[in-house]
Amino acid sequence: MSAHGSANSPTYRFWVLVMLILVAGFVQGMLLPVLSVLLEEAGVPSAINGLNATALYIGILLTSPFIEHPVRRFGYKPVITIGVITAIVTVLLFPVWQAFWFWFVLRMLIGMGDNLIHFATQVWITSTSSIEQRGRSLAIYGLSFGLGFGVGPLMTRLLEVNEVLPFLVTASFSFLVWLLLLKLRNEWPTNDERTEEEAGFFSRYKAVWKLAWFALLPGFIFGYLESTIHGSYPVYAMRMDISLHWVTLFLPTFVIGSLITQLPLGILSDRYGRKRMLMLLFSSGIFVFAGMYTFEQSMLGLFVLFALAGMLLGSLYSLGLMYLADLLPPRLLPTGNVMIAVSFSLGSMLGPVVGGTLIEEVGEGSLYLSLGAMLFLIWTLGLFFRPDQHNNTAEKQDEFMGA
Repeated sequence: MSAHGSANSPTYRFWVLVMLILVAGFVQGMLLPVLSVLLEEAGVPSAINGLNATALYIGILLTSPFIEHPVRRFGYKPVITIGVITAIVTVLLFPVWQAFWFWFVLRMLIGMGDNLIHFATQVWITSTSSIEQRGRSLAIYGLSFGLGFGVGPLMTRLLEVNEVLPFLVTASFSFLVWLLLLKLRNEWPTNDERTEEEAGFFSRYKAVWKLAWFALLPGFIFGYLESTIHGSYPVYAMRMDISLHWVTLFLPTFVIGSLITQLPLGILSDRYGRKRMLMLLFSSGIFVFAGMYTFEQSMLGLFVLFALAGMLLGSLYSLGLMYLADLLPPRLLPTGNVMIAVSFSLGSMLGPVVGGTLIEEVGEGSLYLSLGAMLFLIWTLGLFFRPDQHNNTAEKQDEFMGA
């Protein structure tokens, strides 16, 4: 069934999907700092703490290769429902037993559920948005995830009241938003997006990589950045005698900064080009983290720099999605969405492990240098990508696929 054959109100459908992705961001944003603080207080080494944080992204990675087929067969709504219910039940299980491997498994399940929500909502929004509205829609998508991810760390303050409270609040909010989904009529990807039988599993992934490999890297660096800041930074701050009160201000400030600039950066990338905008943001981010290293003793300075980092780098994932949509033929968009989720999860898995190790081995300034170095690496790789040549190839690929 196509979007146009549905009784859904396009406006209602869009905003329900936006709310659902906000839930996914809220769950992730709550879990990273809350569990990091609880494990740190339990005396878990920071490197092991970081390893535990990777479980969510392992869950995303494990489900990514298999996620297209259920959406094509059963439609968007059942897949999203399974994702939300998985998240709700799993979040409620965290307070039952505080054990490293139990939490590791639960985080994997959260990652699986969140990935179902992410993929189905991304493809649903992309396939039902006009080309003229796609950039705006994906910017709002990124804004919504960022808002949820930014509000999530505020749940850390509820730990002072009761350790169970953050989990109860998160599960209740997720359930209320899921109720909004019930009114939506199920839909399926349109027929011209069928690719599995026509091109083959590995052929599609190879084609996406050939056409748009650089557009996958913003997802990677955003995952690395996000998981390092929200997963490793609370531990780093506690080791550096930075008050938890300041940390609970820094983390939302980063996300609020990203919310302010999501739409403007999307519009600017429409006007001046996605790659040019991405390269500018990567290079600017390097200087921001160098500034954090220099001014770490000033809480006000860190506050301003976290806001600036969010404004410059908080839109990388949605800009990467926009760039994918520019570079890929329509039939490869669902596969591209899977691959950017894989890229994001790889970066997110790497961030806490590298961050936790650097906290133990290097100490002061380690996280800022790690983030700056990774941005420099991605910026350097961007120098070798030629989008014009790839756009021509995309057109040929589109003809080959029979579009």
